[in-house]
Amino acid sequence: MFAALAVAAGMNAQTNTFDINTSKVGAPIPSTMYGIFFEDINYAADGGLYAELIKNRSFEFPNNYAGWIISGRVSLKDDGPFKKNPHYVRLAPSGHRDKHTMIENEGFFGIGVKANAEYRFSVWARVPDGGNAKIWIDLVENATMTDDQKIGNAGLDISGKEWKKYTVTLKAKKTLDKAHLRVWGDSKVTTDLEHVSLFPVDTYKGHENGMRKDLAESLEQLKPGVFRFPGGCIVEGTDLATRYQWKNSVGPVENRPLNENRWHYTFTHRYFPDYFQSYGLGFYEYFLLSEEIGAEPLPVLNVGMSCQFQNGIEHEDEVHVPLDQLQPYIDDCIDLIDFANGDPATNQWAKLRADMGHPEPFNLKYLGVGNEQWDYEGNPAFTKRLKIFVDAIRKVHPEIKLIGTTGPNSEGKEFDMLQPRMKEIGCDLYDEHFYRNEEWFLKSGNRYDNYDRSKKAPKVFAGEYACHGKGKKWNHFNAALMEAAFMTDLERNADIVEMATYAPLFAHVEGWQWRPDAIWYDNLRKFNSCSYYVQQLYSLNKGTNVLSLTMNGKPVAGNDGQNGLFASAVLDKNTNEVVIKVINTGDKLQPVTLNLRGMKKGTYSAQLISLHSDDLTAENTLDNPTKIVPQTSSLSVTAPAQEISVPARTFYIYRIKK
Repeated sequence: MFAALAVAAGMNAQTNTFDINTSKVGAPIPSTMYGIFFEDINYAADGGLYAELIKNRSFEFPNNYAGWIISGRVSLKDDGPFKKNPHYVRLAPSGHRDKHTMIENEGFFGIGVKANAEYRFSVWARVPDGGNAKIWIDLVENATMTDDQKIGNAGLDISGKEWKKYTVTLKAKKTLDKAHLRVWGDSKVTTDLEHVSLFPVDTYKGHENGMRKDLAESLEQLKPGVFRFPGGCIVEGTDLATRYQWKNSVGPVENRPLNENRWHYTFTHRYFPDYFQSYGLGFYEYFLLSEEIGAEPLPVLNVGMSCQFQNGIEHEDEVHVPLDQLQPYIDDCIDLIDFANGDPATNQWAKLRADMGHPEPFNLKYLGVGNEQWDYEGNPAFTKRLKIFVDAIRKVHPEIKLIGTTGPNSEGKEFDMLQPRMKEIGCDLYDEHFYRNEEWFLKSGNRYDNYDRSKKAPKVFAGEYACHGKGKKWNHFNAALMEAAFMTDLERNADIVEMATYAPLFAHVEGWQWRPDAIWYDNLRKFNSCSYYVQQLYSLNKGTNVLSLTMNGKPVAGNDGQNGLFASAVLDKNTNEVVIKVINTGDKLQPVTLNLRGMKKGTYSAQLISLHSDDLTAENTLDNPTKIVPQTSSLSVTAPAQEISVPARTFYIYRIKK
């Protein structure tokens, strides 16, 4: 139906004429233009992308048995083999034939297992009194009417007084989203257990400390140009003690300390007091994932400030680092560059990278300093710190592009104060954030047309954005359509917009605190939202160079007289195609004439990709993950002019073979 509509002009509406100059090639489109932003919110890491299935695997939560059910003679010890994770459990014989010592883990909202799939159980263990012991590991279905709760089982022999790592593989007999894991102690011999872990064998790229395969594949399928991590507000922490510290997230996974997640007690209306960061998904894993999905890594580090939203100016002296005490934070930045790019033969942090399995550099090019900080009137709390960081890092690593920020707002007092300061400080880019409603997106189609294009002006990084529907702050088609419309402005201004990342990326359906989000999942399933598909369509069709597309001499950006239309055009030199994006945000079909200036008269083969829903509030779900997905058809286009019709509330992409 859409292919027919695409070539049939409307009978009762005035034609909108788009002039597209296909012969004059404009600004190159950066490879980083469309990317992804990861923050550990909504159980995005532990319980999400990070494939570990055991919660509180090292017994380091403030409640050491959080996530665990214990029975029999179980005791907690704190002199374990890992300095940063000293706790472990001792499983002693109960002293009675019919009493059993056991620990049982509930996972993250249960443990998801698939029938006939294999799961790698590992544990560090010892027999403190010497000799040999045997423990049993069960995958169980607690709520079952069958005679046996077990849906997977294996035994493991433990020997000697020294701590050693033991591994065994379990195969699940059935698919279950809320299984538990039980570990039974030896009935006659005491055993000590530390770092109890369970991973699917089939992780993304097969890594033992790996990513959940289906979620990582969704990232790969976006073909992102840049990957920003690890946040977000967790970079700042509610206080400096709980900020994300990258040095704690590298090295042996067993010795990475627990960190309090800034989001675990933020919202009382959606409260998750047992939300912590195991750091199992750490900076090495972030860099490796960036490499494997083909994205430039963009780490963000703390600028010596904790979260201003949660603390405010009245506590500045208490919660931010004094200017004369910033050196350790600056060292973190410099050491991270060395970790990513340095020579293992001459640098300790580069050697650590090599020891972890990657002797080659990760080729880091970008570094964000500070997340969403701002200045106060009369008090440049953020920029006076940022200036110190920029100057110090430049002396050691002038090759790295440094990214500042214009705070949490897309306009207003703080934004107007910070934007010129980014140029004065000498940032290469600055990070803009905007979570706004439909009206804002419809009115912001010309946002970047008049930005500073002088030689020393920083480039723009639209680091966090999403349409938060007014009264409809969840994923639905209309919000995605608003985002698609706005993104024509990013594309048209590729000479100054170097990268953009929708946010947030992930959300567990039982553990979310923030929406909308790009990818939703439970313990076994996932779906990509309409917003995900908008991002993917731009990424897969970004082309290599901007082409001029105007209507009556003006950009097509939802302006007066443009009938709710937004549009942009690019040339893809790799495929020799003209790629035209048209979004109709209105409620009426719009006839459009494509004036393909510079193309010889004739008929050209083309593809039409469409994203459309008659129901503006509709969205994909776990039960119907493909309800709204892009549709592709083939057609012919005539030059120099082609009449098309764009249905109401529709995102069209034409790929015309030159």
